[in-house]
Amino acid sequence: MICNIVDRRTRPYRWREVNAIIEATSHDNACKDADQQPPTDDDLTYDQRENVTLAEAVAWANAESSAVTLYLYDKGAGTT
Repeated sequence: MICNIVDRRTRPYRWREVNAIIEATSHDNACKDADQQPPTDDDLTYDQRENVTLAEAVAWANAESSAVTLYLYDKGAGTT
């Protein structure tokens, strides 16, 4: 389930092809002013999708069984 979305797109009105990364929301605990999400044994470490629609990225992240932060990037950016 999505707990947070961080939009790092420089072209925020492009939705047909984006890159998406999800990480456990508990990774955000050290960020200033972050709500705290207790880590669990089921936390996802990292996953990514390239060249998906914005709707697909949100549905994919929201289907995750653990709490995740969804990071959005322009096509061609943000992924390894």
